[in-house]
Amino acid sequence: MKTAYIFPGQGAQFVGMGQDLYNLNEETKTLFEKANDILGFRITDIMFNGTDEDLKQTKVTQPAIFLHSVILAKALGDKFQPSMVAGHSLGEFSALVSAGALSFEDGLKLVSQRANAMQKACELQPSTMAAILGLDDETVEKICTQVEEVVVAANYNCPGQLVISGSIEGVDKACALLTEAGAKRALKLNVGGAFHSPLMEPAKVELQAAIEATDIKSPICPIYQNVDAKAYTDPQEIKANLIAQLTGAVRWTQTVQNMLADGAETFVEVGPGNVLQGLVKKVDRQAQTSSASVGE
Repeated sequence: MKTAYIFPGQGAQFVGMGQDLYNLNEETKTLFEKANDILGFRITDIMFNGTDEDLKQTKVTQPAIFLHSVILAKALGDKFQPSMVAGHSLGEFSALVSAGALSFEDGLKLVSQRANAMQKACELQPSTMAAILGLDDETVEKICTQVEEVVVAANYNCPGQLVISGSIEGVDKACALLTEAGAKRALKLNVGGAFHSPLMEPAKVELQAAIEATDIKSPICPIYQNVDAKAYTDPQEIKANLIAQLTGAVRWTQTVQNMLADGAETFVEVGPGNVLQGLVKKVDRQAQTSSASVGE
């Protein structure tokens, strides 16, 4: 049976996340403490006992979700037998580490650099994102191109749910036009900026050098990457796609469709929450989904 392991991105965090993993055994505790050293602050204190506001900071959120996912995958031990992996945005880094393409240390450093670079890009220009519900992808794409401000389709989450990203004015104009075109809802998101849009170009430039200098190996199974939803095992192609990811769209709908077409029978979400399982079910109601658990 082909099993796809999927890794969540920003938005899956919650206070108390990872504490059970920290207390699981000496190996998991050592990884969390190593992360505290690498990051230069005790992220475990914020994850286990911080406030929602503390945890919402991009520089905290992204490493926190990465750590929860990667350490959980390691704790699965021999049960972690992926036929294929994918991650939503930030989750792509968790997937690469879990599939042996990136070391734990390098993955965490890249995630931290990515979070800080994105934060800086957000501060350069006020920008935002909005979830558009109840319209087909083509209509959303077409209307975005009609707006003169910066606004693009950013996250293809599932059929009928596409997130747009851009300048505040661009997103506002697009939301008005999309509502007129029949969207059930155009809901502005509580995010720091326009992720997966051209406004992330400064972050992409900053992160590019770091990714190029990082050793990436062939993963133990194909990784389906966000930028085009296709399967990759070649380290150079994986690097190029990671660099393109910051300004490119997250093609999650297409990723799930391609994994299903390639024989995925069950999807296991590795990390906090169960958002991705819900999205998989909206792509294919028959798909089997579950959460990774070390207590099985």
